Formats: sequence, structure tokens, C-alpha cells
Amino acid sequence: MSPDRPVVRLPESELTWRFSRSSGPGGQHVNTTETRAEVLWSPTDSSVLTPEQKARVVARLRGRLVDGHLSVVASAHRSQLRNREDAVRRLEGLVAEALRPVKSRRPTRPTRGSVERRLDAKKRRSQIKRGRREW
Repeated sequence: MSPDRPVVRLPESELTWRFSRSSGPGGQHVNTTETRAEVLWSPTDSSVLTPEQKARVVARLRGRLVDGHLSVVASAHRSQLRNREDAVRRLEGLVAEALRPVKSRRPTRPTRGSVERRLDAKKRRSQIKRGRREW
């Protein structure tokens, strides 16, 4: 994890789980066990976030929210336990990324060399096109 990203630990009591049969490798095992894990979490009902943090998470992840819940699905592993751990880790990563403060852009000016290169390229291109017209 990067040092500027906050570490978020979501309590198990705030998570809702759904399990289903997963596709992929596993032979007959996949046809009988529900290893695919989906975790649902509601940022507005969370007790670990301040009201400002809740607003930031909802605003940043609004495209991923369905009925106010954030959903993460994991089915990469053959065991339900590992898929559960993967889903929680990815969910906490999403929330931590949403809580990270936005870096403000410092306006910069193009260098003189880059401006000159751009103008030279434009002149060369116009010469090529002008040469096509004059037969």
C-alpha cells in the first residue's frame, strides 16, 4: 500500500455476504459448492466513517453503488474462504482509494522548446499539404 492511502478496516458486522456457484477450474467440485463470494457494504450506514468520509466515499463511488450498497465479487479462487478474503481486501482497497484526498493540479506552462517543436511540426505539415495542392 502507498503511504498516502489510508488503511481502512471494515467490521464484519457491516458486511453482507452472498454465495453462489463459481465458474472456472475445479472439475466436479465447482458443480456442488458455492465458492463465488459477493460482499455488500453500505457506506451511509457505516460506523467506522465520519459523516465527511461517508459523503466523500458516496461521491467518489457513486457509479458503483447499487441501492446505496457497494458490491465486490470474487471468484478467482477454488475455496470460498479465499474468495471471501479477496473480496474484503478489494472492498477495503476501494474505500481507502475513495478516501484518499484529491491532489490539486498545479497549472504549468509548456516549455519554449515544446512550443517551438509543435509550431515547426505544424509548418512542416502545412508545407506537405500545400505541396499536394500545387500541381
